[in-house]
Amino acid sequence: MTVNRDKLSDKQIRILEFIESYLDENQIPPSIRDIQAACDLSSTSVVQYNMRNLEKFGFISRRVDVARGIQINRDEASRTVNPSDNLLYIPLIGRIAAGIPIPVTPQQAEPEDLLPFSRSQLGVKSERALFALRVQGESMIDDGIFDGDIVVIEPRQTADPGEMVVAWIKSREETTLKRWYPEGERVRLQPRNSSMPPIYEDATDVEVQGRFVLSMNNG
Repeated sequence: MTVNRDKLSDKQIRILEFIESYLDENQIPPSIRDIQAACDLSSTSVVQYNMRNLEKFGFISRRVDVARGIQINRDEASRTVNPSDNLLYIPLIGRIAAGIPIPVTPQQAEPEDLLPFSRSQLGVKSERALFALRVQGESMIDDGIFDGDIVVIEPRQTADPGEMVVAWIKSREETTLKRWYPEGERVRLQPRNSSMPPIYEDATDVEVQGRFVLSMNNG
């Protein structure tokens, strides 16, 4: 079923225009709560009702299996680039937390969610296997990474000095996000929080499991 845009309700037009502008500006779709706040709607159920109609009328497509899974449907005759076409969905496989080793590849874990990122955000790494983790703690706040934020990780087993990595401390069965500094027979895992001291580990007891690509603020 296809209708003209001028047949849409005021709410539907506001929602559609907000989705378009949000995609143009951020290169990823908005969340349902983003839409609710920006369009001054009373509840997320009102958003969902109008989104279902926009989908039925052919203006958007939605992937219910992923977060922010909204795509604008463009007329084939339009030459406008659809930002939705630039999206890559990355599996969120858990938290960086004690006792949870991180898989070497995301295929080894059952994802909790799929998160949209634009290929332009990821650069050349968009062509590689990537996964996402939710940060637990405040050890990297001076790098702008806060408790609850999402970090995108490239599976790697090596890193250059000073790179931010996910490290696995074997004897303590603990993963941690820190900056990596090999120092002979030991490794310094450096927090980026001026109130926290560095962590020193025997070089044989710590492994790189992934390198930081980018972060997404949870707020």
